[in-house]
Amino acid sequence: MTQLVALMAAATLALIALVHAYWGLGGRVAKSAALPEVDGKAAFAPRGSLTLVVAAALALAALLIAITGGVLSLPVPRALARGLTGLLALVFLARAVGDFRLVGFFKRVQGTRFARLDSAVYAPLCLVLGVAAAWVAGDAP
Repeated sequence: MTQLVALMAAATLALIALVHAYWGLGGRVAKSAALPEVDGKAAFAPRGSLTLVVAAALALAALLIAITGGVLSLPVPRALARGLTGLLALVFLARAVGDFRLVGFFKRVQGTRFARLDSAVYAPLCLVLGVAAAWVAGDAP
């Protein structure tokens, strides 16, 4: 079961990494839906290079979960992989909770397209990914 959870989480993260790479390379489709808004304007405008860094981090997270869950076999010390995957779980759970302003379940800014998507998709997905990473870290082979 742990291997299946790891595979699903890694595949999800890889897909999200590809979307971020697309945006980082200049793609525009759905990009505005991924940015928090304040007074009808994006709260920030990430540069392509920063978006590519996020894509790389997401791809590394996918790889880490796959290694820890036994989906991939690479020479990484088991304790290190489990510890980093546990840390990754905390990161995703913290993102789900949010910053109490623009993102997460407890955000104050409501009513924007991003806020609706964050409540319906992004924050729940982060919660699921956080739980999955915790599961994999705690039950790794």
